[in-house]
Amino acid sequence: MKALLLYRDCDFDPNFLLGDRFRRSREPEWHQKLGPLDRALVQDLELDTLLQAMAGEDEFLLDVARKAILSGFENDIDTILYRQAALRDCLQNQEATVAFYNLAVTAIESAQKNSWGLSSHYPGSMLYNAVDVLGALWEKLKAVRELAYEQSGKFESSAFTTLFAMLARELDDDYLAIVATYLDDLKFHPGVLFTAELGEWNESENYILRLVRGKDRNWFQRLFGQRPPGYTFRLDERDEAGAQILGDMRQRAISRVAVALAESADHVLSFFRTLRTELAFYLGCLNLHSCLVAKVEPISFPVPHAPGERSLSFRGLYDVCLSLQMKERVVGNSAGANGKNLVVITGANQGGKSSFLRGIGLAHLMMQCGMFIGAETFEGEICPALFTHYKRKEDSTMTSGKLDEELLRMSGIADHLSPNSIVLFNESFAATNEREGSEIARQVVAALLEKGVRVFFVTHLYEFAHGFLLSNRDAIFYRPERRDDGARTFRLFEGEPLETSFGHDLYREIFENPSGEEPDQVRV
Repeated sequence: MKALLLYRDCDFDPNFLLGDRFRRSREPEWHQKLGPLDRALVQDLELDTLLQAMAGEDEFLLDVARKAILSGFENDIDTILYRQAALRDCLQNQEATVAFYNLAVTAIESAQKNSWGLSSHYPGSMLYNAVDVLGALWEKLKAVRELAYEQSGKFESSAFTTLFAMLARELDDDYLAIVATYLDDLKFHPGVLFTAELGEWNESENYILRLVRGKDRNWFQRLFGQRPPGYTFRLDERDEAGAQILGDMRQRAISRVAVALAESADHVLSFFRTLRTELAFYLGCLNLHSCLVAKVEPISFPVPHAPGERSLSFRGLYDVCLSLQMKERVVGNSAGANGKNLVVITGANQGGKSSFLRGIGLAHLMMQCGMFIGAETFEGEICPALFTHYKRKEDSTMTSGKLDEELLRMSGIADHLSPNSIVLFNESFAATNEREGSEIARQVVAALLEKGVRVFFVTHLYEFAHGFLLSNRDAIFYRPERRDDGARTFRLFEGEPLETSFGHDLYREIFENPSGEEPDQVRV
């Protein structure tokens, strides 16, 4: 049995790991499993905020959400749409989704109480524990099937209708009755009946476990009915050697059945574990949905396009992680960059450029793992990889300068790039003077565009931005809106880069603001 809630033809791999182990102080433990590039992506897009909203206080939900989101670049359009349809079902049937998840959790917990002997080397222990595990799981299988029957008319996605059809087909009443009978038989209430043959050197072989005859007869038939012919012998209570021999024969007789039953228990338990894992992703999405709905933030399902189409258009896109950190709603932006390989964002300080960039990165991550996104509408192409190159603080160990460190990180990204990948730059190569930084940025971006990589670049390097304005028709430029009095609206519009970033506005805000209050950056 397979759950098939995240993929159409295979189960989600719960052992998915990213990159090499990399320990760093004062970071969540799971960051240790990330390679440097994935860790930078989590840091720059503030992905921990999103994951915590999905998980709440549940570490299992956190682990599944992290793996599902960061493995999303492997998904094709069919998988994305498959998950979107399933998620729509979950949003419309939240109580039923939670009920399915809780059933899977309780099934695993009940099985774990009795699973200590499944890996035993003694067939007797293995058999009895497998019977106990399957007995506990049998009740949960029946409950899952009944819940699926009750909810079958409310779910419409291919993922859930396939799951419900499988449960109805594989777990019909006749099958469940047979399982219950077999489990009762394997408790061997009347004893173990088996046959064996004498082989070479009078060694016993060909052990076959038999069903005890007459079990279905009533007490009168068992007491006065004709018994099958046979011989009986009894061991002396002090015959330890004889008891050992009979015990060995009994272990050999039940060994094949014990192994088969233990494998069956593992198979059923694996189904519940997979069901729990795949439902955990949707449960995390429900938690995030509740957080955003409570703030009346817009939510929509994105429209994915094939790699290379250079599709990107959205309305009301906002930084989900920023919204989760703020009490007020976050200002959304609208843009259209269809057919553009390069998107350059310039302009006023603290005007919303970085949030705009994070919003684009988060939208791609959430789209590719099959989630809804924070926008009124969104269309974009899927990509095989997403990288971030953000400015960093000065190296406290003084082993390298800021520019050297930036170039080293860029080299690491270049080693993993492929056509149609996306790179998000935020104030990169600004650790040197304007002319040198612009030239480095120009060469890096030109090389990326030549290899078919899509680039989003937030920068104050006017010479760099103006150069691409004059030379590249596949580039589009945005800058934050600034009112005449210097106030920021945190909305971006299409516009040519300007030579000033209006730093005097910040000076006036900081040093001439008599109240000392922070400017309102997010309120709608």
